[in-house]
Amino acid sequence: MITLYGFGAGFGLPEISPFVTKTEVQLKMAGLAYRKEKAKPPASPKGQLPYIVDEAETIADSTFIRAHLEAKYGFDFDAPLSLQARAQAWAFERMIEHHVYWALVGARWVDGDNFAKGPSHFFDSAPVHLREKMREDAQFRVAENYLLSGLGRHAPEEDVDLAMRSLFALSVQVGDKPFIMGESPCGLDATAFAMLAGILTPFFESALRQRTEQFANLTAYVDRMMLLYYPEFAWAPVQQAA
Repeated sequence: MITLYGFGAGFGLPEISPFVTKTEVQLKMAGLAYRKEKAKPPASPKGQLPYIVDEAETIADSTFIRAHLEAKYGFDFDAPLSLQARAQAWAFERMIEHHVYWALVGARWVDGDNFAKGPSHFFDSAPVHLREKMREDAQFRVAENYLLSGLGRHAPEEDVDLAMRSLFALSVQVGDKPFIMGESPCGLDATAFAMLAGILTPFFESALRQRTEQFANLTAYVDRMMLLYYPEFAWAPVQQAA
């Protein structure tokens, strides 16, 4: 039995972290039995979630977890794709994880109202005399990484403008297809769904969410993926929540 370590449900999502969501969806895609446990990033070998324990092996980072699943269990997440399409899927995944993700970070962690509503509560169980300092330190570290990513060097509206260019590219790629690359889901879909759901959750209010909602095919895609992989979760579709 594989054990997946993540944050757990929250923020109107079945899993708080888009990277944990990515791995969980890929486990579902592969039809692999797993159990899920809550953990905090310091417990991971790489100081980040997700990580999995599979028999005697501990694997951290969603991309390396996918590689482990493919190597050990012989499951090809991109089986429906041509060589060219595989290359395109990898490029889209890098765009999502290294560009769109940082826009999501800015909306959740750097925006004061959203930080207070969401991530600040990660520290509710900390000792009272340490709680506020831990919140401030965590927000500062995330904001510093946001700055180092490059996206955080711009004004908030410029950050969103740049993110929209990536989301426009993704919307064009989806077109009227049910999945990002075609008629069947592939590994990229786990990444795209996780990040888009993180942006579109009604829990947070942001310019990023408002402008992403304008891509009707992306909002429909998230609703479709949520129903497919988390049918038991009470997801509020954007059309109803807006």
